[in-house]
Amino acid sequence: MNKLYFFIAVILLISCNNPNKISITKVEGSPEYSNSVLKMNEPIVIDEGYKFSFDVNQYELGMQTLKDFDYQLANSAKGQHIHFIVNNGPYSAHYENIFSKKLNDSSNVILAFLSRSYHESVKNKNAFVLTQVGEKNIDLNNEFLFYSRPKGTYKGVDTEKLLLDFYLINSEISVNGNKVRATIQDKEFIIEEWAPYYIEGLPKGEIKIKLELIDASGNLIDSPFNPSNRTVILE
Repeated sequence: MNKLYFFIAVILLISCNNPNKISITKVEGSPEYSNSVLKMNEPIVIDEGYKFSFDVNQYELGMQTLKDFDYQLANSAKGQHIHFIVNNGPYSAHYENIFSKKLNDSSNVILAFLSRSYHESVKNKNAFVLTQVGEKNIDLNNEFLFYSRPKGTYKGVDTEKLLLDFYLINSEISVNGNKVRATIQDKEFIIEEWAPYYIEGLPKGEIKIKLELIDASGNLIDSPFNPSNRTVILE
């Protein structure tokens, strides 16, 4: 009997850690916000770094996003916000349109975009700002892939579905063109549509995610911050 229990335990362990169980599915049912606009004013140098201010139109910061799907994604109780990314590092979330940030003294490529309360980016052409602060030594006409979600530590029901979201600048992905290659643990997915996805079937513990902008032949596109690598924790 002890051998039987041991055998079952091994099978369960293998099943829980099997990367083939991991899947991604397109998120549908989010409000489009197709008319929302984000504009950034000229940053102001202050003692603590830089003061940033944004004009936000047709979008309400601090509001909970209404949605037409009933599954749960990790959601901010503070509501809709701005994702602020420096050099493709982990974003900071800002629920007001004015805030200060400490930046390094070299080149800082900044991407800011409107985010729903459950951290899904608004992907219309007026909902983001791409700029540089400091040494302006990167061509902003490059093709860019910026990582957004998942991020941080997830607990409880939030571990069941993780939002996979990224931001494309000066690039489009399609069946016959560029694509995004997402490697989650050791399982690879080829993404041909710029959309949010949710990830299911993840084991508890450290989850490694890599996003790559690739061309139609599967080659990594030579652009700044490509690829992106992240580790998140599921408890």
